Amino acid sequence: MTEGTGFDAGDLPDDLTAAEAGMWQAFRNGSVYDLSSGDSVVDDPHGGHPWGPERSVRARVLCWLLLDGPPALAGRVAALKLAGVRVTGTLDLAGGSVRPYVELRDCRFDDQVLVPEARFSTLRLVNCSVPRLEAARVHTEGDLHLPRCRFRNGVRLTDAHIGTDLLLNQAVVYRDRGGRSISADGLSVGQDLQAELLESHGELRLRGAQVGVSLSLRGARLSNPYARLALNAPQLSVERTLYLTPAGVGNPLLSGTTPARGTRIQRFECQGGLRLDDGRFGDAVDLERARFTLTDDQELSLRRVHAPELRFLGDGPQRGKVVLSGAQIMNLVDRAGAWPGAGRLHMGGFAYENLVPQGPFPLTRRLDWIAAATAEYAPEPYERLASVLREAGEDEDAREVLLAKQRRRRETLPLAGKLWGYVQDLTVAYGYRPGRAAVWMAVLWAAGTLAFSHAAHPPMNRDDHPYWSPALFTLDLLLPVIDLGQVGEWRLRGPWQWLTAAMILLGWVLATTVAAGATRLLRRG
Repeated sequence: MTEGTGFDAGDLPDDLTAAEAGMWQAFRNGSVYDLSSGDSVVDDPHGGHPWGPERSVRARVLCWLLLDGPPALAGRVAALKLAGVRVTGTLDLAGGSVRPYVELRDCRFDDQVLVPEARFSTLRLVNCSVPRLEAARVHTEGDLHLPRCRFRNGVRLTDAHIGTDLLLNQAVVYRDRGGRSISADGLSVGQDLQAELLESHGELRLRGAQVGVSLSLRGARLSNPYARLALNAPQLSVERTLYLTPAGVGNPLLSGTTPARGTRIQRFECQGGLRLDDGRFGDAVDLERARFTLTDDQELSLRRVHAPELRFLGDGPQRGKVVLSGAQIMNLVDRAGAWPGAGRLHMGGFAYENLVPQGPFPLTRRLDWIAAATAEYAPEPYERLASVLREAGEDEDAREVLLAKQRRRRETLPLAGKLWGYVQDLTVAYGYRPGRAAVWMAVLWAAGTLAFSHAAHPPMNRDDHPYWSPALFTLDLLLPVIDLGQVGEWRLRGPWQWLTAAMILLGWVLATTVAAGATRLLRRG
């Protein structure tokens, strides 16, 4: 007798149907029990063709097999492997410990599958039709595979622990009564989480989830027009890379890889907000060719994200906001067309160490990028960009950025400050173009020399005075600190006095702006 079952190891329970008896024997043999008809239309688990009693088994018999089934035949390993089977009733394994291997392919469930707090070695549901999968705190030593399955009322994987891989490739998941397609807060995956070509209709939640290797949403289509977020994954931790990139279509060998050139692809698309706040990524966040469709109150939010590389190479969203406030990135790989327009980009406290533009990204566009992120003047984005350019050896571009910062700051000043700013800009460009000072000095010196060569210049002391030199006299006026012994030796009257005063004033203005620029340059050094 098998303990707890009440039947001999070789006997069959009396109340099994023919389909269930065949499944019972296949379980002991560890072989696949296939009830498919051979007609692809009839066998489609997601289609409308009815499956009769000849290919139906009761959920309670499955539970019996998995929790307290008969021993395997000699030399075999007991396993539940079904194909083309209809499961009637609710499959309830809540809290149970399932030791046999479980794989169901192309099966149809009439009711939800309940496996909360259950333990499995490996669980595979492939291309199955399931009203709902309730698997909170489920634990698997190996894989949990759900590829190509369709879930009409959502999936719950809250606090689940998956020992190796979680596969959701090509799954189609509709929202539950709470508006969520997949609820996986606190999920832990030992290796890869692959959800390539996933269709999610509702909010996909991965709050605080941990992924041991990479998380791939290549080619996925996330849609949640009912609420603000299509992907809600704050505090997500991925040891390597998060892929929101294209996927190859039609070749299962392309799963988990970047499609080669010429392969038919499907982009990652997100209709609704995306939240990755406080996420930690070991290698990169890759948004190559990603497409976001946002409303005005929705965001692509990367607040306080930490990653060695951010590949911001998607299509610039036409509406909504992109928020990078507080993010810490080493390499920012981007292109000009990926960023939103003015007022829809927020980068307060965004830190990056290297810029790696893909395609043309001239400095004027980069300054527009800064302006788009600062509806009100803020110095930090300009200083960050200048620092990165200077570290890359682009000193001239760095000076242009800091000059743009001063010009932007000038617009916030009162009238007097603005006027003084325009003077500094016109003369020496706030000290970032010091060569202008020499040009202005030369122009004023030449003009003054020409003018004073026609001036009446009676000496102050007829007995002792230097030789009259319009050039030295003009230079003495323009240099406010150095005394060349010319200004106090000659008596000029009428309009020449006004010209003298103007030259002295211009000299002071020029000297002050040069000093301010030199101080700024020394401070930067």
